[in-house]
Amino acid sequence: MQTSSRAEQPQPSDVHETGGTPLVALAKLRWRIEQDYRELKDALGLDHFEGRSWPGWHHHTTLVSVAHGFLTLERLRRPQRRAAA
Repeated sequence: MQTSSRAEQPQPSDVHETGGTPLVALAKLRWRIEQDYRELKDALGLDHFEGRSWPGWHHHTTLVSVAHGFLTLERLRRPQRRAAA
């Protein structure tokens, strides 16, 4: 049994009152997750495993995740230089 009325709950029309900041942050986070997943698959070979065992899959996924973590830390440590216009 709910004690709060429907009027007290946030409605979809109330989104504009938040200033959009939480929505923008979530949109950027989703974009980053999709970009990381694409990098895991394309550049690091997450989708290349063709084995049949759980230990083999786990080993492959762990190594890909460690490689992704290393590349992310290197990317943060050494920012890309922008080309002079």
